Amino acid sequence: MVALDIIFYIFVAIVFIQLFYYLIFLRSFAFLKPRQTTKTAVPISVIVCAKNEEENLKQFIPSILEQDYPNFQIVLINDASSDETLSVIEDFAERFNTIKVVNVKNTEAFWANKKYALTLGIKAAKYDHLLFIDADCKPVSNTWISEMTAAFGDKKSIILGYGAYTKIKNSFLNKLIRFETVLTASQYFSYANMGIPYMGVGRNLAYTRTLFFEANGFINHINVRSGDDDLFVNQMATSENTALCFSPESFTESVPKTTVKAWLKQKRRHISTANYYKKSHQFLLGLYYISQLLFWSTGIFLLSYLFNWEIVTGLFALRILVQWIIIGKTAKKLNESDLVFLIPILEIFVILTQLAIFISNKISKPRTWK
Repeated sequence: MVALDIIFYIFVAIVFIQLFYYLIFLRSFAFLKPRQTTKTAVPISVIVCAKNEEENLKQFIPSILEQDYPNFQIVLINDASSDETLSVIEDFAERFNTIKVVNVKNTEAFWANKKYALTLGIKAAKYDHLLFIDADCKPVSNTWISEMTAAFGDKKSIILGYGAYTKIKNSFLNKLIRFETVLTASQYFSYANMGIPYMGVGRNLAYTRTLFFEANGFINHINVRSGDDDLFVNQMATSENTALCFSPESFTESVPKTTVKAWLKQKRRHISTANYYKKSHQFLLGLYYISQLLFWSTGIFLLSYLFNWEIVTGLFALRILVQWIIIGKTAKKLNESDLVFLIPILEIFVILTQLAIFISNKISKPRTWK
């Protein structure tokens, strides 16, 4: 019984830690209303880095070309593709004079390194303000550029946006992918709103070239295969220079993975970059994920023995209710309302997935971005 007492007190402490995160941190974005901004047509370069993306480029580049914005260029980077990506890019460039082509060939020093390709694209960009989107991604509206650039200001040089994934009917994996994306957005938006920005996503992110050069580009983490987006933001974002953009018209939408294996491979690459975050960010994020795991494991363990089941059940229900309200409100704000009903189930699968990825990354490291 002594062991059960200890586990019970651990469970109570974990519940309070979880409530702290939801009611202090994640509530920050859930109840945040979009700020009114004055639309300013600053010239902007849209950066698209593509590696073996010929079909996606054909499908999604027109959605950028159709943007209702007076002054922008598109920098299309071919990162040593082995398919017809370069031909597709050059075809677009022949038809549209707003497109700049950057053809990157592998070098021994930067073999298969996306950051090297992006650096060449950023240097080739015409304008100081840069807006990033992935090759397998499209803006959800023709005002995407104007929505994102409106957040730039005298002090704001980093803009964090939301990158959604296309909905696939009757697919639990798709719901899981989108729920994990909502959880991630809930955190990086909330932390940034509280003045401690720690990451952004490259499929919808903006910053200035001046800031890029101030950081000496990606030099601090050039040997880390992933992290061209979140590690740069983690290094350079501050409470003063970072702004949020989460109006529905500012979202982008990416092609989701359709197999568990492909998704896990993608997430392994993304999660591996967290080891290079600032220590304070690692602590806050790590404590949140550990407390999630312990909440479910200790709670279910105690209930299986009916140990103080009235108190355990009450605390269990309280935490789930608070999460349902906070994450549910966030999901609705990000146009993911269909996920709300499944939040507890999806959370369990996300926790197990993250645990599996953590173990896999300890055994072997993901090596390339494609």
